[in-house]
Amino acid sequence: MSTPSHASAASGRPAVGQETPEADLTGHTDLDDLAGRAGIGARHVIPYGRDVAKIALNVLADDGPAAAPGEEAHYIVVTGITPTPAGEGKTTTAIGLAQGLALRRRRPVLTLRQSAMGPTFGIKGGAGGSGGARIVPAERMNLHLTGDFHAITAAHNLLAALIDNHLHHGNALRIDERTVSWPRVLDVNDRALRHIVTGLGPRADGVTRQSSFDITPASEIMVIMSLATSLTDLRERLGRIIIGRDCDGRWVTAEDLRAAGAMAAILRDALAPNLLRTGEGVPALVHTGPFGNIATGCSSVLADLVAARGLAGRPAARDRRAREPGYVLTEAGFGADMGLERFIDLKCATSGMRPEAAVLVVTVRALKVHSGRHHLAGRQEPPDRMLRESVDDVRAGAPNMLKHLDIVRGFGLEPVVAVNVFPTDHDAEIDEVLRLARGAGARAAAVRPATDGGEGCLELADAVVEACDRARAGAVARGRPVYRPDDDLRTKIGAVASVYGADGVDYTPAAARFLDDCESDGFGSLPVVVAKTPLSLSHDPALKGVPTGWRLPVREVRLAAGAGYVYALCGTVSTMPGLPTHPAAERIEVAPTGEILGLR
Repeated sequence: MSTPSHASAASGRPAVGQETPEADLTGHTDLDDLAGRAGIGARHVIPYGRDVAKIALNVLADDGPAAAPGEEAHYIVVTGITPTPAGEGKTTTAIGLAQGLALRRRRPVLTLRQSAMGPTFGIKGGAGGSGGARIVPAERMNLHLTGDFHAITAAHNLLAALIDNHLHHGNALRIDERTVSWPRVLDVNDRALRHIVTGLGPRADGVTRQSSFDITPASEIMVIMSLATSLTDLRERLGRIIIGRDCDGRWVTAEDLRAAGAMAAILRDALAPNLLRTGEGVPALVHTGPFGNIATGCSSVLADLVAARGLAGRPAARDRRAREPGYVLTEAGFGADMGLERFIDLKCATSGMRPEAAVLVVTVRALKVHSGRHHLAGRQEPPDRMLRESVDDVRAGAPNMLKHLDIVRGFGLEPVVAVNVFPTDHDAEIDEVLRLARGAGARAAAVRPATDGGEGCLELADAVVEACDRARAGAVARGRPVYRPDDDLRTKIGAVASVYGADGVDYTPAAARFLDDCESDGFGSLPVVVAKTPLSLSHDPALKGVPTGWRLPVREVRLAAGAGYVYALCGTVSTMPGLPTHPAAERIEVAPTGEILGLR
């Protein structure tokens, strides 16, 4: 059983978890010291065991000394080119960059998404970096952490239970059960739950109707948590969740069901960001993990605000670093076409923070795939033919990188290319990527975070510092959105499609009608999300490189009123992944010592 830390109780701050020793099992200093490196006072640290803490949200109301104008923390987002199914190592690169900045005697803080257990036990495996650039403790990062995902699962399913309970007890709100769009969720990949029937059995067991399960990261509550700026904001967003329509066609909300208060109570503690660290001791705020396809794919607004607030303080210290602006590094999901666009148009629009630079992660293998001459599926090893040195293949796939550089610049950001080097890459191929990136006017560096940690990212750290200094000295409009809030929804979707390179947008009749309903019911001012494949700039994963001469087909439109956006579905997007023939779960074991084995 967990007991409050005696040291915490003596200091008068809240505490949850076991007593925190002077050093944790990885040999790093204690949680108070770790928080101090992020500019966060010990009174805001809530320990969860020996190696993880939550940061109380009252840190944002701290009346400590603020930074002078021009001394606010730099804000950097890590994005990438169109990825292969195995991913190109954005998180690993972000961690390595943070460690490189620390080695350059800067003050970095990372803000990252939490890993979902579904992918951990499925194809992708654990997240949180690899090798010399990873978040520790890795087991906590990938399994449960502080229980935030379980709280989101419980709050989501509470609303689902209240909906069915309301239908069972007479349906006073006259909900049209055919329109109920609120599924249940589970943080496990389980394809058998994609389509279900509930309420089978005697009359006392509820109303029989069709429903479904999504994976927990696809829950609207996960996005709400990622975008909420306070407990009050969270409560209001939960109340605005739409679960369906009544028999007169009016929207029915969680507030109508009187569900939002209990949901907020479940989520109260989960709203606080989690404090972990990298293997080299850089503070990391790990919080939320919204689905990248249909949501923002970014870590929480609150984590970024807490990091920026901590680094904005000017503590009295002999260290020169205490007088310099810190660096908040975060990551956007998938490529710059999807993740960076949502980062700017949703997350930054909510937080008010504006990045100065964007690190574009590139790999030789991804460029070879975008040449159209090679194919990768899942996490399969690249075929031998793909591993042979071929500068020509790299050149053939380079237009995808150049397109993403254009996208980054379109947001008013300084691009820095990070070539994430794999052991099978050839020097001539790496040199060619660097030459092409620099020829396009971008700073560029080869990085080896997995093998060399921060030492493998020193050149990238220098390039990022230069890019931030240039952005701060210039008069550029950083983080320019793609559209204006007063644009209509079709204009917004069209603007996002133009980022991808589409010649236009085609709507099914049902999608067009739903857009009209959203406009007429007062939701036209909301931002939009375009849900499409991450494996192509287009909606078709088979179209590699930079496709041309195509139009974006929108087959369905949905409303996430609590999260605060409208999303258009293009192609098939599954919100409940399945497991492969041999899932990662088969390799995981627990040793007699309690050590978890096989978690990658």
